[in-house]
Amino acid sequence: MEYDINDPTDLDIMKGKFNAISANEFDEYIELAEEREIGYKNINILKSSLKKAGMGKYQSPKMLMWVLRLVDRLDEDVDETK
Repeated sequence: MEYDINDPTDLDIMKGKFNAISANEFDEYIELAEEREIGYKNINILKSSLKKAGMGKYQSPKMLMWVLRLVDRLDEDVDETK
């Protein structure tokens, strides 16, 4: 799903989705990202997000969008392998 970082409604949705990802789920995403070798910057943003799990209101809109896109991509990869 595409979000508009300038739309307050989209920002609230992104923050809610970010907050719904637990620290354990971020651990799993990091592990999956490392296995798939999706890039140093992508893995680091996931590791940074792990430390900030549940605190979406403190994240920048661009960071929220980046993390949610990564999570969606990793989820799609898992669905395709099943």
